[in-house]
Amino acid sequence: QVQLVESGGGLVQAGGSLRLSCAASEITFGINAMGWYRQAPGNKRELVAGISTGGDTNYADSVKGRFTISRDNAKNTVYLQMNSLKPEDTAVYYCNLQSVWGTNYWGQGTQVTVSS
Repeated sequence: QVQLVESGGGLVQAGGSLRLSCAASEITFGINAMGWYRQAPGNKRELVAGISTGGDTNYADSVKGRFTISRDNAKNTVYLQMNSLKPEDTAVYYCNLQSVWGTNYWGQGTQVTVSS
């Protein structure tokens, strides 16, 4: 049973920083990519940032220049460094893992709240 365990969410003032971590366990297959999505109340879940096994990254336009995704392939762990946080970044952040067959796995979500 694949498990994605997230940590690092919390409450921060605007302009502050947080670092999210997601560790995947029970991985017995190849991984295509890992990433972070977020969902604010009333909104659809959206991609924040993704990173392939080879290190290629992509970001939502709204976070470019402020967020950085990184990955430790040996530990099956992905990180999201979030700087210059804004109130509109407030959401539940979900870790995602995509297998080489295209199957998606999700973490339980971690709340990020940015106060103005």
